[in-house]
Amino acid sequence: MPATPPPEPLKFAYWVPNVSGGLVVSTIEQRTDWSYEYNRDLAVLAEANGFEYALSQVRYMASYGAAYQQESTSFSLALLLATQRLKVIAAVHPGLWHPGVLAKLLATADHLSGGRAAVNVVSGWFKGEFTALGEPWLEHDERYRRSEEFIRVLRASWTEDDAQFAGDFYRLRGYDLKPKPLSAPGRPHPEVFQGGNSTAARAMAGRVSDWYFSNGKDFDGVTEQVAEVGRAAAEHGRRVRFGLNGFLIARDTEAEAREVLREIVAKADPEAVRGFGDAVKQAGGSTGDRKGMWADSSFDDLVQYNDGFRSKLIGTPEQVAERLVAYRALGVDLALLGFLHYHEEVAYFGERVLPIVRALEADADRGAATPEPIFR
Repeated sequence: MPATPPPEPLKFAYWVPNVSGGLVVSTIEQRTDWSYEYNRDLAVLAEANGFEYALSQVRYMASYGAAYQQESTSFSLALLLATQRLKVIAAVHPGLWHPGVLAKLLATADHLSGGRAAVNVVSGWFKGEFTALGEPWLEHDERYRRSEEFIRVLRASWTEDDAQFAGDFYRLRGYDLKPKPLSAPGRPHPEVFQGGNSTAARAMAGRVSDWYFSNGKDFDGVTEQVAEVGRAAAEHGRRVRFGLNGFLIARDTEAEAREVLREIVAKADPEAVRGFGDAVKQAGGSTGDRKGMWADSSFDDLVQYNDGFRSKLIGTPEQVAERLVAYRALGVDLALLGFLHYHEEVAYFGERVLPIVRALEADADRGAATPEPIFR
């Protein structure tokens, strides 16, 4: 029996700070900026420091420390045109876009960027955005049914001539999108990412998504989600790749890194954190089995929007690298990272953390045991 090939090297993405307020709901200094100029320079820097993907956030109105927002699809295209290799993922909300129209936009972005456009389909947690725009706010599992149809329409638009689709939310009647997006081996169209921790989200990922994004998780949480999403995909003869959110604080000493974390939480904006918590916990609490996103998040967890502290990517470069490689061994294909001071810390990651990650991966792939993480 042939040996199982080792997994691919861990891929890295970063959260694009295209909304004001940074990546933590805290009054701590964040030397980051939501302007295009800052983000253009960051994209070039990230591309040179080992990042393959960037994810542009989607918010349509002020909320919870994010007073200003750059629109995700146009901002993503600008970053694509400023870089050479970086793949930029635009987050979008079904219900606020028609998928056929978005398919056209992304096909154009794909041609302009040489095949580097991608999309993250966000089923939605912020009721106020929908109601402010006069759109209905669907029940939790209905939002995921709509998202699944949304992705099916995207794929049909990208891969079929005179596409037909008849669903409960969307319809195509001979939609003939040309030019189609670029196609390459292993990438027949722009990659489709999807988030969500709920049972409905996991099942949907197995049926239609290329990538599944998880909120921050410890080893047990990742193991459980990778297994469940993998089973759901296998039932449909598919493989879904797994992305894990994490807020990375790497410093020369563990004490320095932990002090940064302590200060972030100590300077949290209580009103904004609690407001965000009240808004998002209904997304998890509204599911029957309470497996939804943020269902069991504490106040400290919510200081970072997507439970990024839970992944515990905090410590010296060696400690952070060991933990990242341990996640890879559990089935994580991509780490989606946030930082406090983006320019400085992305460069530090590329210089100090990434070389250790690659060395540890090479050791593991030669048959060495995956290093035991220093902290859990």
